[in-house]
Amino acid sequence: MKMNRMLSAVTILTLPLMVFAISASAQSVANAPAMRTIEVDGSGEARTSPDTADLDLAIDTQAKTAEEAASRNAALAAKVIDALKAKLGDKGKITTGGYALNPEYDQRPTQKPTIIGYNAQNTVTVNTGALDLIGALIDSAIAAGANRVNSLSFSVKDDTKPRSEAITIATRDAHAQASALASALGVKLGKVVKATTVSEVRPIPMQRGGMAMAMSAKVATPVEPGEVTVPATVSLTFEIE
Repeated sequence: MKMNRMLSAVTILTLPLMVFAISASAQSVANAPAMRTIEVDGSGEARTSPDTADLDLAIDTQAKTAEEAASRNAALAAKVIDALKAKLGDKGKITTGGYALNPEYDQRPTQKPTIIGYNAQNTVTVNTGALDLIGALIDSAIAAGANRVNSLSFSVKDDTKPRSEAITIATRDAHAQASALASALGVKLGKVVKATTVSEVRPIPMQRGGMAMAMSAKVATPVEPGEVTVPATVSLTFEIE
């Protein structure tokens, strides 16, 4: 019984010492000087050949009634899709979407707007890796009844390699900026304490002017995809020694 009382006394005496040690440690951290740092953003980009194309075509039809406009549009859209399938084969995917049917108005300043007809719009999208077929696909679609090319863009399925190259270039740029800044400030760079990166592929939009001239001259539409640009931004935070 006496031994138990002695142990309790030792325990009671030890607790205040532990609390004091924790308090002293917290106060030491609070009193520590804040880390001095330099933060910079570097940029870089890499280029690579595209391997995928997305072609967006439209079929517009007008008629006096909504039913007639929709019927004409459906017939033309079917012809366009059949023509694209015949040219594309199993080298890509064709989808439809973005259908719209809207009234057309005769709007005069002094009169109430009146409906004079209807406009139906349907879009057909082609996704393919057969880049050499793009010109022929455009020509086939136009011949079948498509009357607008909404967009044509090129991209790359796997951008791992060019993205890594862009990040490397951006990192070098950030490090060079940090070194120049440290030299100008008369300080010495320490270790990197934080690093982040953002990269994004820039698809190549095709210029519509070239397609318009080719179609007006009734010659094959030329398509030159060029290269895809993969940019990257790297943010580095250096400790100042």
